[in-house]
Amino acid sequence: MALWKKKPEAEVDFSRLPRHVAIIMDGNGRWAKRRGLPRTAGHAAGAENFRTIATYCKEIGLEYLTVYAFSTENWKRPVEEVSAIMGLLKKYLLEAIGRMERDRVKMRFFGDLSPLSAELRELCLETEEISKRYEGCQVNICLNYGGRDELLRAARAFALDCQEGRADPGHLTEAAFGQYLYSAGVPDPDLVIRPSGEVRISNFLLWQSAYAEFYFTDVLWPDFSKEELHRALAAYQGRSRRFGGV
Repeated sequence: MALWKKKPEAEVDFSRLPRHVAIIMDGNGRWAKRRGLPRTAGHAAGAENFRTIATYCKEIGLEYLTVYAFSTENWKRPVEEVSAIMGLLKKYLLEAIGRMERDRVKMRFFGDLSPLSAELRELCLETEEISKRYEGCQVNICLNYGGRDELLRAARAFALDCQEGRADPGHLTEAAFGQYLYSAGVPDPDLVIRPSGEVRISNFLLWQSAYAEFYFTDVLWPDFSKEELHRALAAYQGRSRRFGGV
């Protein structure tokens, strides 16, 4: 019988990291199910791992980290599961606000926050306002976010600007359209990581990830370690990015 072998450590050149890494934090429910736990326990473990990975990304000098926390489609899940996710987000934001002066991590939210509770919206806005004082690593949390919804909202906003004379459709460029997106001012992701074994983009950063490199792994998000992040970064550094050229 073959003996289990630990994966070899990935060699990462920390002097040439991608500027922007995006992660689809997937697999919390399956992680819990394999352990005979409720799905809410998986989300709690996933939230704690987000804290670990986000802190580590700051430590190694990553400029931007974007995570998919809750999609526009996730409202279809059971009410108790959605409530648990929102409760975890509230807990995280309260703790983050209390430690922001120490950690100095900038935070920004991508998505339509209007369906959230007034308390949760206020916490998101307060976190963003405090973040304006800091430089360095910026963590973007995609909350009630969907790539198609983002594009529709951007198109409507541009159409309204045209109607009211603030924009000219004949002068629309990719850069100009990008200013209507939630991610305005943030460079496109260089690397998109999806744990859990699923191999799809799931309506995440559709415009922004046009030329991103992708890394897929069977590891479930709560088990996604610093070592697994190293493997993703090493894989990225081994790619040749041609952006449509030769």
